[in-house]
Amino acid sequence: MHDLILGITEWAAIAVEAAAVLVVSLAVIQAVLGFLRAFFGHANDIRSDAVRLHLARWLMLALEFALAADILRTAIAPGWDEIGKLAAIAALRTVLNFFLQREMEQARA
Repeated sequence: MHDLILGITEWAAIAVEAAAVLVVSLAVIQAVLGFLRAFFGHANDIRSDAVRLHLARWLMLALEFALAADILRTAIAPGWDEIGKLAAIAALRTVLNFFLQREMEQARA
């Protein structure tokens, strides 16, 4: 039974990581298309800021998915090494999310 739970949790972590990859990939494609429209449409800087901020929002979501996958992996192998790695990753992602959120709020103001 324990092995079944471990297997399911590992597959869930892989699926969540795949979701993060999908979010980043689609967000980058959307940002590139938005940039090209803004560049060739001679749009002003507000339009390019909108593209950048939209990309930042999707990247924040992808970071949350990646953190969720790390939490799942730590749940099945809760050694101190894995917990330390999770803490470092969570701290880095939290700092990155904080600065992305702050930049988005400044751009809105």
